[in-house]
Amino acid sequence: MDLFLHYLSQPYLVTGIVYTLLITVCGLAGGLVMGLVLAGMQLSRFRALALFSRAYAIIFRGTPLILQMIFCYNVLPMIGIKLTAIGAASLALALNEAPFIAEIIRANVIGVDRGQVSAAQALGMTPGAILWRVIAPQAIRSMVPALGNEAVSALKNSSLASVVSVQELTLRSTQLASATFDFFSIFCASGLMYLVLTGAIAIIQIVVEMLLDLDRPKPKEQIAGFFRAMAPAGRAVAVPAMPSVVQVDSPVVDHDALPPASPKVTAATRGVDRQARAARLAGNQDAVEVHGLHKAYGPNVVLSGIDLTVKAGEVVALLGPSGSGKSTLLRCINRLEGWEHGSINVGGRSLALGEGGRPLSPRAIAQMRASVGVGMVFQQFNLFAHLTAKENVVNPLQWVQGLSRLDSSRRAEALLERVGLSHRSDALPRHLSGGQQQRVAIARAVAPNPTVLLLDEPTSALDPELVNEVLEVIRRLAVEDGLAMIISTHQLRFAAEVADRVVFLAGGSIVEQGPAEEILNRPGHPLTARFLSKMEGE
Repeated sequence: MDLFLHYLSQPYLVTGIVYTLLITVCGLAGGLVMGLVLAGMQLSRFRALALFSRAYAIIFRGTPLILQMIFCYNVLPMIGIKLTAIGAASLALALNEAPFIAEIIRANVIGVDRGQVSAAQALGMTPGAILWRVIAPQAIRSMVPALGNEAVSALKNSSLASVVSVQELTLRSTQLASATFDFFSIFCASGLMYLVLTGAIAIIQIVVEMLLDLDRPKPKEQIAGFFRAMAPAGRAVAVPAMPSVVQVDSPVVDHDALPPASPKVTAATRGVDRQARAARLAGNQDAVEVHGLHKAYGPNVVLSGIDLTVKAGEVVALLGPSGSGKSTLLRCINRLEGWEHGSINVGGRSLALGEGGRPLSPRAIAQMRASVGVGMVFQQFNLFAHLTAKENVVNPLQWVQGLSRLDSSRRAEALLERVGLSHRSDALPRHLSGGQQQRVAIARAVAPNPTVLLLDEPTSALDPELVNEVLEVIRRLAVEDGLAMIISTHQLRFAAEVADRVVFLAGGSIVEQGPAEEILNRPGHPLTARFLSKMEGE
């Protein structure tokens, strides 16, 4: 036992630990940098870069690390690259770790819900902002365990540096054991040193995961929980007053209920002079103009010659069976999809071409979306999972519109109040019901004051009991704000109450369009009549 403790503190082995850590840190740092580059190459649009990255991964994952270290130490000097033993070992470890780290990064990047990327694009965020603000925060959280495991593996693999005579811990342990013949005590001490180092990595990983844990209680809540835990059974303990602590005897309030409609809304909703409204809308400028739009996915034609004009303040309901092209039309209007022929103008500006008729880059399209003002609400909500309800509204206003923190916060609070979710502003999306998530998504879409609001089946992913609360929010926006809206929906009653005009699509073409009351009650085309009859029967 005394010998074992002696070896634990012997400077000869402690120096070996220093070399081990030096190789590990240099190898991991270099591997992380190279891994980021390789992951970026694989995720890029350039096939040649992706193929090069794949070939690199096949070579360095398919050959032993010990051979790579010998190559760096003995072969590189033949071409004029002379490295020290530590430098060669660190380079080999970095080259070996790079493809593994690249796959960890790539897997977690592509694991981020693509719907959030579409939502960020619809808000006018540039590709760089989407990567930095939406993808990276979520990918980093999920890759921490895998990177921790890779760090432990690199620490243990550093022992192979002994093949190029690096005086790391394993080599020094072997040399000391050969000189003293006390193999058991020396290698037990060496093993314990490795265990301490890997344990330190595990502790760092745990701390990082805790810091990145979005569900971790705030410090004030943790203190309150501590006081409650320390209280004897059946005995109350005074807890320091904190805003986040709910009093036991507080009255129960139905927070999920929407705020009562104003008299203005009620009157407008119950009795709308359709003819007067139609005459008023006819004098408005065109908010959206679609001419001769053709869109196909390979041989599958999705949109064929679509012509559609939407006036400022007009609410248009898109009806049609699944696969008729409703969602694709909305995505084209917001330039989330390109098209082969035709033109789309929003507020008199094209999202397809720049000055001189040149195609727009992804960054230019994002800037155009932000300046033109096209809000979009998706079927699956597509809230940013790492942000609270309030942050989902506040942050895009800062990132895209350039508003100050104070102004964007005030705007978000007002909108969340309007949709009845001010009490849930600090909740993460996964802690909200489907109806609540969709109401936050609507608040986020209207926050920048868009020219037109696109809603793609906003209630299709909701349970039946949650549909009405979302429809009520949309109804109020249509009446109070006078937004131009294009809504893809199967809610016929809602379309009858809110829409000024109904457009029926089938097979990628507009079959029939006209005033909502006329189309829904007296359809002129057999396909429209059959569809409405089927929907009313369900």
